[in-house]
Amino acid sequence: MVFIIFVIFWACVLSLVLSKVKSGRMAKWAKLFRIVTVVFSVSIFTYWFIKKSAVGFIDNSVGLQVINKLPQTLDFYVINVNNPEKNGVLESKHIGKIRPEYYRVEYLKMDQSNEYWIVGYLGKKNLVYFSQHSVPNKNIDQIVEVQNYINQSLKLSEAAKKQVDAYNYENTKLGIWVALDLLLLFLNLVLIVRKNK
Repeated sequence: MVFIIFVIFWACVLSLVLSKVKSGRMAKWAKLFRIVTVVFSVSIFTYWFIKKSAVGFIDNSVGLQVINKLPQTLDFYVINVNNPEKNGVLESKHIGKIRPEYYRVEYLKMDQSNEYWIVGYLGKKNLVYFSQHSVPNKNIDQIVEVQNYINQSLKLSEAAKKQVDAYNYENTKLGIWVALDLLLLFLNLVLIVRKNK
């Protein structure tokens, strides 16, 4: 998706430059390029927003239910450990903020993994919960009740903290590029509609 967002960004910038072409044979091609850019961008963002807002059910996945039994709202992340026997790759996912006595359900792709970690934050940087879980049977969904503030492994929780920081950094960077794309898309759309009137 990152590559497509860069393509949309540069296409929208080029479309704004081409909006200055108003006469000659190039004007028709410029207008056609601008219309195609706007339609393509709107289609991609519509698909992406619908996909992001839909329920994250994955085929052949393990359902994970995280229940917050603590008296405070915590922000939870789940980290899937792929190929743990070979110094595996860590994949982060933001479960979300869970209020006391509430739960969230997440679906984990466990094809190349039999272990996941749950990380809980109180605020943005204060890691107050870390637990490590194995999945011996991938046909049974997992239920984790967070009942106290624990850190099962200082070494692993440090790795988890770095992974969550990197995940949040990438999401922030992606959010900035998406905001720029949407702004340029809006400017292009306004220019096309205004010229048509």
